[in-house]
Amino acid sequence: MIKTALIVKGKRGIDLFRMLKQCGEIDLVGLACPDGEIDWLTENERKNFYITADLDKIMALPELETLIDCTEEPAVQEYLKKNIKDDIKVEELTPPSILSAVLDTREQLLETRLLKGELLAILNSVQDAIEVVDEHGIVKYVNPAFTRVTGIPESKRVNQNIFDVSPHGALAQSLIQQKPVTGYRTFVGGSDADVISNASPIIVDDELMGAVVVFQPVGDILRLMDELQHSNALIDNLYAQIDQISGSRLSFESLNGKSNILSATIDRARKAARSEAAVLISGESGTGKSLFAQAIHNNSSRRKKPIIAIDCSAVPDSLQEIEIFGCEKGAMPGIVRTRIGKIELAEGSTLFIKEINSLNPYLQKKILNVLEEKKFSRIGGSQPLPIDVRIVASASDNLINASLQGYFSEELYRKLSQVTVTMPPLRKRPEDIPLLAEALMDRLNRKLGKKVKEISPRALQELSEYDWPGNISELKSVIERAMVVANGTVIEYHHLSPYIGRAAIQDAPDFDEIIPLDKMEEMMLKVAMTRYGETLEGKKKAAQALNISLATLYNKLRKYSD
Repeated sequence: MIKTALIVKGKRGIDLFRMLKQCGEIDLVGLACPDGEIDWLTENERKNFYITADLDKIMALPELETLIDCTEEPAVQEYLKKNIKDDIKVEELTPPSILSAVLDTREQLLETRLLKGELLAILNSVQDAIEVVDEHGIVKYVNPAFTRVTGIPESKRVNQNIFDVSPHGALAQSLIQQKPVTGYRTFVGGSDADVISNASPIIVDDELMGAVVVFQPVGDILRLMDELQHSNALIDNLYAQIDQISGSRLSFESLNGKSNILSATIDRARKAARSEAAVLISGESGTGKSLFAQAIHNNSSRRKKPIIAIDCSAVPDSLQEIEIFGCEKGAMPGIVRTRIGKIELAEGSTLFIKEINSLNPYLQKKILNVLEEKKFSRIGGSQPLPIDVRIVASASDNLINASLQGYFSEELYRKLSQVTVTMPPLRKRPEDIPLLAEALMDRLNRKLGKKVKEISPRALQELSEYDWPGNISELKSVIERAMVVANGTVIEYHHLSPYIGRAAIQDAPDFDEIIPLDKMEEMMLKVAMTRYGETLEGKKKAAQALNISLATLYNKLRKYSD
């Protein structure tokens, strides 16, 4: 029912007054007679109905929604315009049109009530506690969350004065100061609830109409801060990894070399960068596949976002799926928060999958689905998520042979090999070795704190004639070792001889008869491990020198240790 009051003058309004009393949709809560003439009212009407000559009192009736003025007095109309509250609707009606006007406005009034009901439904569903007071500090509304947080029922709070029940709270302070009060920590008056409050005055047309406060328990805030701190730490860690991956904005111009075979490879990679298709970079270990992947990304339309990389050979099979695709909270033991995978981090960018030949078959199918459907699913996810990512993959092994032999998905190989870049081994581009060595010396001088400026002609000739089974990675390792032992500004032949040439392979076995291939493989493994050591870094270098992935090296070491 619509709460309505009526302003009349003398008997001009008696029909409307008695008609409204009988109207089922209207709750007539008061009558104002500014001239004081009420003799036309019955004795019963005078006893059971609120009557006043004061317009301020009639406008102050609780929850009044509509005020009908049928006095036709300009003074009354002007007073109402200046003093009426915004939430009270005024109808200026003359007696002949009163009945029809009331019927015409009934739909509008009902619509207003519907909107107010919708607003209350929204406020009641908010999980933060809300309390509203009028300009005098009288509590007009609290939502269910207020009772949940404070333990104070609505009936014990509404119609109380905030200056009596909680005079030191944010709501009272905002009402007094007539300005917002934010981040205010206090105990809610009448309860033990320790809360953080944000209050603001309600001002309409430069007039204070009341104030509202929204607050949360301090415990909830502290939990949110803890989660935020954890998230920030995770983000910082991710950005550190991203910076490590994409710290140098490599371009094709920054790649060292002038040989024809390298120039042809760069030209092909430039064309690959202009495409959105998946790219397969193949080549022996240490040939610079990661550098080319970064250059392709940095010259593509996705260069504004960092390239995200994962090395499949360095991640155990059991962890590959969670690293690439992520995991929903609780889907696996120990996963207490949703974990974002590398593929999701690469949204709008490039995902570089290193040594994709070490990816387990199940995940090969999932990567194929990403390429074909542009969707992926976290572990435990109920719905596939759309993803915009470009995939660049690298492989040291011959993927076409692996796919033909059933070790690698033939469908995924076909999808990846639409655009291929084959890295030339260093032994096929010896003219690039002086440029590469110079660039490596500049970089290693900063790392080692050295001032090495050149390589002697004899040493440079030895570098150019060496076969370089480990390619550029091995060249970097040899240059670094030589610079460590060099005392002056020049790398001499004797600084290099322990690592390349005949001296470097003196521990290799001599054969004067044919032996089984598995025995040969076992002996080569022993030679590599003796040369590079048993550390993780040593095993990586051994895998590069043997032209196999790190995972394959581990498998072969287990095979021959049994």
